[in-house]
Amino acid sequence: MAKRISSEGSPAFPQPVAISLTRAAIFLVVTIRPGADSRAKIRSFCADFSALVRSVGFRELEGSLSCVLGFGSEAWDALFGKPRPVELHKFHEIRAGERHAVSTPGDMLFHIRAQRMDLCFELATRIMSRLGAAVSPVDEVHGFRFFDSRDLIGFVDGTENPKAQEALDVTLIADEDPAFAAGSYVIVQKYLHDLAGWNKLPTEKQEHIVGRTKRFGQAHLCT
Repeated sequence: MAKRISSEGSPAFPQPVAISLTRAAIFLVVTIRPGADSRAKIRSFCADFSALVRSVGFRELEGSLSCVLGFGSEAWDALFGKPRPVELHKFHEIRAGERHAVSTPGDMLFHIRAQRMDLCFELATRIMSRLGAAVSPVDEVHGFRFFDSRDLIGFVDGTENPKAQEALDVTLIADEDPAFAAGSYVIVQKYLHDLAGWNKLPTEKQEHIVGRTKRFGQAHLCT
């Protein structure tokens, strides 16, 4: 995104958190190893991060390579101190009956997106090479476009996501926290599907669970 967000002080350019969907993606989560050397290396990496993304993306200009970098609450304090984003905090686990949303470790999140997986893979490889012993990998998930933009359970996902200016309005920090205008917050949720069990369910039952029709991806109310 090239939109400039005005606030007190210097103008800021947002990370590409609301760009169009791509055919490939990598979610990479790492933790920071203890020590001043690790922290110094990460700060140096951050200064060169945009240039690194551009250098890989230049190899295929039509590949639409982008990367969003986020920091966990504890990592922010260790690396940058104050001021800190007002609503940044460690995720608190949620329990509701048999459902459990766990809180897992993660200091840095890289969301890499492109039209080709080789671009995503190359950038992820260079990121880990640059960070080296300063971090430990926690999780890496590769995403891909599944047939006609459906998820692995066969439904069209994200049909209600805002687009264009509306997407920017709901994702970017503005006047409520001027020091971090154009920043954003992210929560990553990982699902484990029992596909064998899911595929045994009739389509009508699947639609009732998801809340939209399977054929067209339209939302509907389930009673």
